[in-house]
Amino acid sequence: MSTENEGSAVPPAPGPHPAPPAPHPNPAVPPAPDYEPTAGRPTAPDAPIGPSDAAGPPGAPGASGPGADAGQSSTWWSADGGQRPGGPGEGQGGQGGPGGPWGTAPVPPSGPSERKPRGLVAAMLAAVLVAGAIGGGIGFWAADRESDGSDTTTVSAYGNPKTESRAPGSVSSIANKTLPSVVTIEAQGNNGESGTGTGFVYDKQGHILTNNHVVASAADNGKLTATFSNGKRYTAEVVGRAQGYDVAVVKLKNAAGAKLDPLPLGNSDRVAVGDATVAIGAPFGLSGTVTTGIVSAKKRPVASSDGGGGNASYMSALQTDASINPGNSGGPLLNADGGVIGINSAIQSAGNGSGLGESQQSGSIGLGFAIPINQAKNVAEQLIKTGQPIYPVIEATVSTKDSANGATIASNGSGGSPAVVPGGPADKAGLKSGDVITKLDDMAIDSGPTLISEIWTHQPGDKVTLTYKRGGKVSKADVTLGKRKGDS
Repeated sequence: MSTENEGSAVPPAPGPHPAPPAPHPNPAVPPAPDYEPTAGRPTAPDAPIGPSDAAGPPGAPGASGPGADAGQSSTWWSADGGQRPGGPGEGQGGQGGPGGPWGTAPVPPSGPSERKPRGLVAAMLAAVLVAGAIGGGIGFWAADRESDGSDTTTVSAYGNPKTESRAPGSVSSIANKTLPSVVTIEAQGNNGESGTGTGFVYDKQGHILTNNHVVASAADNGKLTATFSNGKRYTAEVVGRAQGYDVAVVKLKNAAGAKLDPLPLGNSDRVAVGDATVAIGAPFGLSGTVTTGIVSAKKRPVASSDGGGGNASYMSALQTDASINPGNSGGPLLNADGGVIGINSAIQSAGNGSGLGESQQSGSIGLGFAIPINQAKNVAEQLIKTGQPIYPVIEATVSTKDSANGATIASNGSGGSPAVVPGGPADKAGLKSGDVITKLDDMAIDSGPTLISEIWTHQPGDKVTLTYKRGGKVSKADVTLGKRKGDS
């Protein structure tokens, strides 16, 4: 994240300016008629409105890397179109230069009136030429007059009210409704390990939905806090977490004073590629950051890790090009109606072209992945009820190496156990070691992680059809999914 200041260089302070010279006489273009300002005319309040009106949040160290301030020097535009540097009081609600960014220049004092009966069109043309010739100096001249305490007259325009309105369904409207229900989570482990992520209000009982890898370091007697957008901070505890799904539920302690407005949940099964998305989180500790994009793919098999040495998580993810960075994890991915369609969980790293997850400290390259909310909701309900997740399984060990040919059933399971559990769903369906599974129903399977992530979108007891190859022959088998409780 860049810390370079952006903006125009500050010009030297202007000195006294002589009165603008009169235009060269031109018989074809007579001078404009002179006029004098009305004596005692009250001055309109100056309202310099510049880029510095909105101050960005300071950078803060995040879970996965330090934040950084993105500084930007302040500038505003004088009435004549000249650019002036913003200083203390300019663009910050204090006294600034004459007029706002769309204000007009003050009326210059005139000399003795000399009116000649020339054509009206010619007089107007002369006025335009004179203004164009001296316009570059009006802003500084007017500022000098104001600093001397002289009266000036300005007219300030505050923009088109139509363009400033926030239509229902706009990104700003969605953000305004959603931000109060999004929290920044800070996890501190007993071993000194810490992390920062995001979560959102799931129900009025104080449950917060987030990623497992956001809270994992504080799961065993660590310290966990959740901070709302209004600055109120609460301690929290882990209710349950599912490492394989990368989903966790935490609950606020002493949340009697918290305003708990659960976010509405969308239907991730009905999402279409090209749908608009809004992501909210705390990238690199910058809470309340809002980014936008589209759903760029569905059912993207993702195997991610938090880099802590634990087992990988598998998801059939929603892919989005909305900017997602370390610290966005656990935050909501919203649709154009403001409904949650996913939990932001992983990014593609550009470091080596193959890593997934946030451990490599890369920034967004437009490849972010979210757990579909339909799946996350099922997992959350399991965790709230029992504290443990339930996984659908075929009870067969498959290779997790990418092969592009399918998911190959391994020769042996963990610890030398059989790869196909005797009496399990795969065994009952006639599957054996060495079989290469190429489809689950109509979904093409190109690797072990793809098979696992697709199985986990189902529920125990669901019936699926597996297409597999054995000895060059393609066969099909109907499998009733079994279940496994817990991550062990």
